[in-house]
Amino acid sequence: MYIPNQSSLKKRQEDAHYQVMHILHKNPQLTQRELSQKLGISLGKLNYCLKALAKKGLIKIGNFNQSNTKAKYIYLLTPQGIAKKTMMTKDFLRRKIEEYESLREEINSLKSEILLSDEKK
Repeated sequence: MYIPNQSSLKKRQEDAHYQVMHILHKNPQLTQRELSQKLGISLGKLNYCLKALAKKGLIKIGNFNQSNTKAKYIYLLTPQGIAKKTMMTKDFLRRKIEEYESLREEINSLKSEILLSDEKK
């Protein structure tokens, strides 16, 4: 049974925070339900993430009246949030490039194995 270590959990949390901030930066008017669907996470996890980002001062949660009977929330990145998102984007990209390079090496290794196996037949 795989038990994730602290480093792995922290990276996943950072990735979730990055993804939330990335989407909200482009679409601050999304509802929590719409955002959770886009991210493929539960409403509860999203709500926890939004509260954590707000507590860190990275997003501001405001409400406005959508109509006479309903209130709707808007999620805005703060200037600190925009700066943090930029740093997170660079880190996210670096890690994805490393993953890509690792996968490419593994694919090339597997291709070589198959070619050697086919030559022996």
